[in-house]
Amino acid sequence: MKNVVDFLTGNLILNTAIIAWAMAQIIKLFVTRVVEGRWDWKHILSSGGMPSSHSAAVCATAASVGYLYGLSTPLFAVAAVMAVVVMYDAANVRRETGKQAIILNYMMEHWDEGKPVEFEKALKELIGHTPLQVLMGALLGIAVGWGGVWLVQ
Repeated sequence: MKNVVDFLTGNLILNTAIIAWAMAQIIKLFVTRVVEGRWDWKHILSSGGMPSSHSAAVCATAASVGYLYGLSTPLFAVAAVMAVVVMYDAANVRRETGKQAIILNYMMEHWDEGKPVEFEKALKELIGHTPLQVLMGALLGIAVGWGGVWLVQ
């Protein structure tokens, strides 16, 4: 199975994170197609949306570390804490930033005196995630992390 691990990076844990991220990005494309009835190819590399690719990547990392080294090891503790921080940020801080971008974009569209030069480009509004999007990304990541290591072992 060494060839499978060597395929991307030569690091099984990093590979599971990359695969989980890529799967989440591809799933976003299909979710947009089903929900909005259109293909939106920008979701392949964008942040925000269902499922959270950030959550998928960090949970795949934590799950594969836990599988390989054990759930009581310092390595798993570090990976789990990082996963929680990233998911908290995605569901809270980044989501609030997206809400602020919506308000600021609305203000700029309705500015009577014209837009100042530094505000010509609209702010990105889809930045963070709902708790459901984070949860689905986490579940995807755990499945890829555990499943990927299980398949290779």
